Amino acid sequence: MNWAPWAGMAPPGSLLATDVATARDRSIAPRSPLAVVESDAAEAEWMRLLEVAERCGTGRLFYCAMVKRAIDLAVASIALVVLTPLLLVVALAIRLDSRGPAIFRQTRIGRGERPFTVYKFRTMVHSPGEELRHFMTGNGHWQHKIKDDPRVTRVGRLIRRTSIDELPQLINVIRGEMSLIGPRPELPQIVRDYEPWMHRRHLVRPGLTGWWQVRGRSDLPMHEHTDLDIYYVEHVSWRLDLRILKQTVRIVVCGLGAY
Repeated sequence: MNWAPWAGMAPPGSLLATDVATARDRSIAPRSPLAVVESDAAEAEWMRLLEVAERCGTGRLFYCAMVKRAIDLAVASIALVVLTPLLLVVALAIRLDSRGPAIFRQTRIGRGERPFTVYKFRTMVHSPGEELRHFMTGNGHWQHKIKDDPRVTRVGRLIRRTSIDELPQLINVIRGEMSLIGPRPELPQIVRDYEPWMHRRHLVRPGLTGWWQVRGRSDLPMHEHTDLDIYYVEHVSWRLDLRILKQTVRIVVCGLGAY
């Protein structure tokens, strides 16, 4: 593979530049026989991802490395200013409806597997630790939400249906921890149990909305979230982001798959 063009296309310090440099170093650095055996799967994975990237073209690389972040910052900043009155009203309604803080904070795993604090409006009764529970479906798959969850408050049920509870994550977008569109940010205890192939979702910033959300939202078991997130990572482009944005508006208006 010709590494030089990739190093030139990727801005210094960007995710792509880091990935290319790391993969290049892994491919040419001398390794012991034991290291070769242990890293065979990881080596194959890096090479496969770079081959996927090589087919995407310079236009898509420029969008992913530069344009996408600029759009995130501009849109999130404007939205946060415009929506401030609504956010204040929702915060007051939450405080009046049940005891506890209006904002719920939780550690999630972001790009490069770095942990960060995600912000959401609290939708459940305030019981620290209880919100981390997950549920087994009839098919034997784990799901992070269930319908008619008794822990969800009256206001919480309404703002979940309209996805208003996610709006504080605009702060995460401005801080560079999230993107407007990307994979779902997952909990550390779930990421610890990932198989190696699942970590591909951490090559990009997690999103406020994403491919998983427009393909089923809370109705999907957790393993299918990962499949859809990886599909997004491998096919990210401005066309796909625009498609996701349009479908997100339709789904939020109709309240599909949200509970």
